Amino acid sequence: MIEKLTEYLSNKKVLILGFGMEGISTYKFIRKNLAEQKIYIADKNEEVFEKNSFIKEDQNVELIYGNDYLESLENFDIIMKTPGLSFAKIDISKFKDKIKSQVELLLEFSDSTTIGVTGTKGKSTTSSLIYKIIADQSKDVLLLGNIGLPIFDYLEDIKKETILVLELSSHQLEFVKCSPKIAILLNIFEEHLDHYKSYQNYIDAKMNIFKFQKQSDYLLYNPDNKLLKENVEKILDGIDRVESCIIKISLDNMDNNKNNNIYKINNNILFDGKNLYDSTNERKILGNHNLHNIMFALGVSEILGLDLNKTIQTINHFEPLPHRMEFVGKFNDIIYYNDSIATIPESAISTITTLKDISSLIIGGMDRGIDYSSFIDFLNNSSIKNIICLPITGHLIADKISNSAINIYKINTMEEAVEIAKNVTEKNKICLLSPAAASYGFYKNFQERGNEFKRLVK
Repeated sequence: MIEKLTEYLSNKKVLILGFGMEGISTYKFIRKNLAEQKIYIADKNEEVFEKNSFIKEDQNVELIYGNDYLESLENFDIIMKTPGLSFAKIDISKFKDKIKSQVELLLEFSDSTTIGVTGTKGKSTTSSLIYKIIADQSKDVLLLGNIGLPIFDYLEDIKKETILVLELSSHQLEFVKCSPKIAILLNIFEEHLDHYKSYQNYIDAKMNIFKFQKQSDYLLYNPDNKLLKENVEKILDGIDRVESCIIKISLDNMDNNKNNNIYKINNNILFDGKNLYDSTNERKILGNHNLHNIMFALGVSEILGLDLNKTIQTINHFEPLPHRMEFVGKFNDIIYYNDSIATIPESAISTITTLKDISSLIIGGMDRGIDYSSFIDFLNNSSIKNIICLPITGHLIADKISNSAINIYKINTMEEAVEIAKNVTEKNKICLLSPAAASYGFYKNFQERGNEFKRLVK
């Protein structure tokens, strides 16, 4: 793959757009394999180049920075764009076909089996679980993508027999023209509305995970999510696919209990009548949302022909990832959970429903224009005694809580939130951080927010 990729980039005018972790990774790959080729790097902030002094020592690099760093993008042959950079307010018509990414080039040039996982929520848990299932059966496997590991840093470890599990965000999928051999679509909810021109643009980005698959590649998707089902089936109607390679994963829809589907009857998870898993098994990742993630992992295990008993053993022992319904501890007879990953209402509702015995709930974060009406209705009808509201969305929600039995606290910092929770949470009940909003503007990311909550609790 390295040879194909090097040949593709050779003698091209390549721009690295955005010099974060992935941009640095792309630079290092090009410089290692094309030592004399000139590289162009653009980033709005000159400081990123100051922090990476090795760039200024490279005589064959041209740096572009400042407010005009996005001008003249059409002058390059290849634009290696960082996933987080939004083009929502930019006319990209002159250079759209030139936009590339590490993900796309991997999918285009690798001969390995690629398993792509996307969805608004559950990507990290599902991709990590699939990776662990495969690794526990002594297969050569790598977990890459949105999980935090730049793909180009691991190219030397990829052989033809290596199985690649890729956690893929909408940002990584937005401009791709290749899809993985096994594509997983978990769900679609309102998120990242600040990054796209419209909600439909966000949905379209997600659909790219299977839009360019070959006829006999596998697609696993969730028909219980109505919006996802409509968009998937609209695309499938226009292309020729092997029917047995389209697998529906359904917890709720009894109509899907046949024809190459994975479904639940009573406590059993079945695949075309074959019993795969007993949902009453004692496991560490709780809730229906995680059972759904498990069903996708079981589907991949079946496709790859793995040992089912070993797969089940891995599932039952799989530990929750940090910041996802994470048990922090019991202090002063109060049980604390960190669910900082819950950046949308649906995630918070799922966690609240799973944990049940919640006395105090901490919510709030960045306002991205998400509709909170159903979340407000849910809270008004819940048995939660205390809702502790951080800005901005928490304050907006607080003003619309009409249930007089709920105590509302509008505060400004996590420190205040934890202090109030300590004083008002009922003994032997739960205080849950499940913000239902993004962390940006207040924290670098959801991990930083969750870590501060855990530090203050402890």
